[in-house]
Amino acid sequence: MVAIPLCLGIAIASGAPPIAGIISGILGGIVVGILSNSPLSVSGPAAGLVAAVIMAIEDLGSYPAFLLVVVLAGVLQLVMSVLKLGSIANYIPSSVIKGMLAGIGVLIIKKEIPHFVGYDADKAFSFAGAENEHAFSDLMGHFDKITMGPLIAGIVALVILILYPKIPFMKKMKFLPASLIAVLSGILVNQIFIWSAPSLVITGDHLVEIPSATNLESLAGFFTFPDFSQWNNPKLYYHVAIVGIIASVETLLCLEAVDKLDPHKRRSSGNRELFAQGVGNTISGLIGGLPITSVIVRSSANVGAGGETKQATIIHGIMLVLAILFLGTYINLIPLSVLAAVLLVIGYRLCRVPFFKEMWKKGKYQFWPFVITFVAIALTNDLLKGVGIGLAASIFALLRSNLKNSYFFHKEEHGEGDAVYMHLSEEVSFLNKASIKKTLDQVPEGVQMIIDASHTEYIDYDVLEIIRDFQSVNAVEKNIQVSLVGFKDVYDIENSHSVISKPKETMVKKNIKKILN
Repeated sequence: MVAIPLCLGIAIASGAPPIAGIISGILGGIVVGILSNSPLSVSGPAAGLVAAVIMAIEDLGSYPAFLLVVVLAGVLQLVMSVLKLGSIANYIPSSVIKGMLAGIGVLIIKKEIPHFVGYDADKAFSFAGAENEHAFSDLMGHFDKITMGPLIAGIVALVILILYPKIPFMKKMKFLPASLIAVLSGILVNQIFIWSAPSLVITGDHLVEIPSATNLESLAGFFTFPDFSQWNNPKLYYHVAIVGIIASVETLLCLEAVDKLDPHKRRSSGNRELFAQGVGNTISGLIGGLPITSVIVRSSANVGAGGETKQATIIHGIMLVLAILFLGTYINLIPLSVLAAVLLVIGYRLCRVPFFKEMWKKGKYQFWPFVITFVAIALTNDLLKGVGIGLAASIFALLRSNLKNSYFFHKEEHGEGDAVYMHLSEEVSFLNKASIKKTLDQVPEGVQMIIDASHTEYIDYDVLEIIRDFQSVNAVEKNIQVSLVGFKDVYDIENSHSVISKPKETMVKKNIKKILN
């Protein structure tokens, strides 16, 4: 009930055939469900990849060419699993990831507004915008092409999606998700139009279109196969990197979130999950499906419904097959504007205002990389560029923070003159060289200078050289008395984190053993 509307909506939002979303939902349930060792995670097409899919299809020129991207992205994930890169998400700053998701939310909203107002001519709609126009300039032209029937159905669905979770009685009906009620309302509204307002009837391009299946043999007509002739297209591998990396990061982040929701607090293997996703994506690309990731909406629905083992996700994949076999006629009654309403809510949840307030409270070194990533993606419509700009901003913020935290500089008055204290932090790297050099150059003449490294485990050689030159040359010329406190003869970076000495380490082990006993 949760998966069908999302599979269809994400496929349409991506500019792919609606059946592609169902195919990836089936494979995410059955194939990934069998291979994964996560008991609760549910996989399928993800809203977070909508922008990447649209860009790839537009850039490569056809959906079959994009399917080769999905195949190779799956192979990339298999390689990542072999290389034990299941912890890759831990090395991407959370501020950049959250900025990426917020940017994707804006792109989804932008893509779905035409469908919501009843303008479904996708071939005339460019996600990237016209040449020499900004990222949102092409949206304004769609408001003079409104079709009232789809718009009314979309508004009704949007109101249901907003109000449904706030109704106390409905909160207990977990077996009837808001997205399903919204989809059913769209079908009902159109039936009312048929009975009472023929001019508003939703038909043709404004409805979902998936092939009908009468038996298992007719399912073969659902499949689209990749265009292997694109293997030598340089653009292909650019999109393979985008899809593969984003799908992997999103999967690993979702996996971590689902493990936290697990009442039994079981831990899933990131490397095993990458392997399962890699197999699923390779097969999905070979038969016409969208990229697959672990998705939080369906996973949290699984947890909320009392799921205990991965049988739930496997059975849900089997039920999607049955839905295509026996409910295809009814699925084709769903207005696209209603699915657009579902995606608009998802897009808003990714970029809602409270996220910005939350990041602001975490401080400027978290807030600005988040905002810069968000703005870069929203304006360029390019996830790789946006994330790259965000990473650069995050590294700059890290360097700024590191430069300021490498030492504490203090000056105070004494009876016979000034005393200047510089307390070095636990680790001082070459990144701190410029700021320390600048500080030493500004020390006034005729003072007593104390440089304290008592609590410092590692000092980079370049920094030591600056301090020694200052002591032997600059300080002598400026009549500065320098005292070095706590400096070691040799600093070994490999042991810089070994802050527990041998005797203390033995005592710690004894205390741990005592506590465990």
